[in-house]
Amino acid sequence: MAKNNNNGKMSREEAGRLGGEATANNHNKEFYQEIGRKGGEATSRAHDRDFYQEIGRKGGESTSNSHNQEFYQEIGQKGGEATSDTHGKDFYEDIGRKGGESTSSSHGREFYQEIGQMGGESRNQNHTEDAKMSREEAGRKGGEARARNRQRLRRN
Repeated sequence: MAKNNNNGKMSREEAGRLGGEATANNHNKEFYQEIGRKGGEATSRAHDRDFYQEIGRKGGESTSNSHNQEFYQEIGQKGGEATSDTHGKDFYEDIGRKGGESTSSSHGREFYQEIGQMGGESRNQNHTEDAKMSREEAGRKGGEARARNRQRLRRN
């Protein structure tokens, strides 16, 4: 039953609800996908990158305030499983290469020295004496990896 305001007329809230129900009854999923696409395109024309970064930041804060660590672990696991089901080795090699190039262009030598030291310390703490790689072996492997990267970069 329609709610009436003091003048005996339907409220905006009630009229909107009834209009929404009528629209939902008259249109299918494709209709809503199309108007969503058009709305997204109009919004992207009307706003710049800063707008999207700001709403993304606000959404991220809101989500982090309303969810716990287990939530993020669960969605991360589901996303990882879905990605591994739909992508092969080439995909992972490509995103790894892109990530490495991006990190390389935004970090200097000190960054790599610091993370290398942290990795070495972690390895020392987490492995027994028998399982440790010698410094010579680690240096050889690091040199080989660096040479492979340089060769790959020259090809690209």
